[in-house]
Amino acid sequence: MLDTQVKNQLIKIVGVDRYLDRLEEITCYAYDAFVEEALPDAVIFPKTTAEVSELLKIASRHKIPVTGRGAGTSLCGASIPIRQGIVLCFSKMDKIIEVNTRDRYIIVQPGVVNGDVQKALEPFGFFYPPDPGSMNTSTIGGNIAMNAGGPRCLKYGVTADYVMGMEVVLASGKVIRFGSKNIKDVTGYKLSSLFCGSEGTLGIITEAILKVMPMPETVKTLMVTFDNLDNTAKAVTDIIGSGIIPVAMELMDKLTLNAIEDVAKLGLDREAQGSLLIEIDGVKEACEKEIKRIIEKVRQNGATHIQEAANDLEREKLWKARRSAYGIFAKLAPDIVTEDVTVPVSKVPQMIHKIVEITKKYELKMGVLAHAGDGNMHPMIPADRSNKEEWKKVEAAFAEIFQAAAELDGTLSGEHGIGLGKSAYLPLVMNKDTIEFMKTIKQAVDPDLILNPGKFV
Repeated sequence: MLDTQVKNQLIKIVGVDRYLDRLEEITCYAYDAFVEEALPDAVIFPKTTAEVSELLKIASRHKIPVTGRGAGTSLCGASIPIRQGIVLCFSKMDKIIEVNTRDRYIIVQPGVVNGDVQKALEPFGFFYPPDPGSMNTSTIGGNIAMNAGGPRCLKYGVTADYVMGMEVVLASGKVIRFGSKNIKDVTGYKLSSLFCGSEGTLGIITEAILKVMPMPETVKTLMVTFDNLDNTAKAVTDIIGSGIIPVAMELMDKLTLNAIEDVAKLGLDREAQGSLLIEIDGVKEACEKEIKRIIEKVRQNGATHIQEAANDLEREKLWKARRSAYGIFAKLAPDIVTEDVTVPVSKVPQMIHKIVEITKKYELKMGVLAHAGDGNMHPMIPADRSNKEEWKKVEAAFAEIFQAAAELDGTLSGEHGIGLGKSAYLPLVMNKDTIEFMKTIKQAVDPDLILNPGKFV
C-alpha cells in the first residue's frame, strides 16, 4: 500500500477518478496472458505526457516501481507488476494524432489499438504491416515495448522496422524525443531500436511516429494440407529457399487444426497432419507467377489438398482459423503456455521434430503453431498449474525446447519477448558480457531500477 501522502500527490495529478487502489479494482491489473499474477498498489490512468512526467517524478523520488500497461495481452508476463508499486494504464491515451499518407506516417498515442490503426489507414489505401495475433486488442505502446511481430512480418518485418520516432518519459520524469517524420533519418543513435523490445524497462512511451505502407494491388491466399508434418515443414524451407518470400506462411499441426474445427466449424480437414496458410501480395502478374511456383513446391512435398481463396470472404475465413488458434487452444485446460522460439528457416523441420519429441517424452498435449516462413515456432501446451506434477513437466519441457532452439542457432523469442517467462534462459543465447552490457544501459537510464523491475534486466 502506498503512503497516504504519496497517494494524495498522485491523485492531485490525475484526479480521484483516474486513481484505483481498491482490491476489487486493482485485481484486474494483476495479470496478463501469462500464468503469473501480482497485485499492484495502485493503477493510474494518465491522459497526457505531462501527467506521465509528473507521475514518474514522484515515483522516482520515492523509489516506487512503475509498470506500463496497454491491453494486458503479453504472453511472457511483461506487464505484471511483480514488485507491486504503480501500474500506468494507457487506455485513456488512445488518440490518433495525425494520418499523413503523403509522407507515409501516422502519429499515435500508446493506447491506440493496432486494429484501429489499420482501420484509420484503410480509406487512404494504406496499412501498418505489424499484425500480432492480438491486433484487435493489443495497443501500439505494448506492441513497441515488446517489438511485436505477426504473420505479415515474414515479408514486412517487425515493429522496430516501422517506428520512425518516439516520445518517451524516462524514470526521472524527463521527456525525450528522437527520430522524425522522415523515412530516412540517420541522425545520432537509432534510439527507437533500443526502446523497441525494452518491455518498459527503459522508459514509458507516450507517442509514436509509425511508417505506413500502400496496400498491395493483389493478395492471394492458399490453405494447403499435408498427411505428414515433416512434409509440411520441408515445404516451408523449399519455398523460402527458392527465393519466394510470401507475406505470411503459417503452419498448424493436426491437434491445432482439430481444436479450431471443433469450435469454429470452418470445414478444415480433420485428417491432415499439418497445414500451411500461405499469402502473397504485390502486382497481379507477379502474384500469378509466384502462386504457381508455390503450388509446384507444395505438391513436390506431398500436399494432399490445395485451396485458394476465391474472394475476400474466403480469405477472411481462412485467416479466422489461424487467428483463433490460441484462444481456442487455451480452452483445453485451465492454463496454457505458448512460447515463440525462433530458428533459421532451414532448421524448421529439425525444430518441429525436437518439439514433438520433447512433449512426447513428458506425455504432454501440445499444439504446433508457427510463423514458419521466418522460423518462429509457437508450441502451445495446455495444462493445469494447480497440478504440481503436471506443471513440473511443462516447465521441464519448455526448458528443453529453449535448449534445443539454442543448439540449432536459434533464439528465445521472435516476438513475445522475455518478461518473466524466459529471463532465466538468457545465458543460452547471450554471453555474460552481453547481459552485463544490457544491465549497464538499464542502470544508466533508470538508476533506481523502478521501471518494470523484476524482468529480464
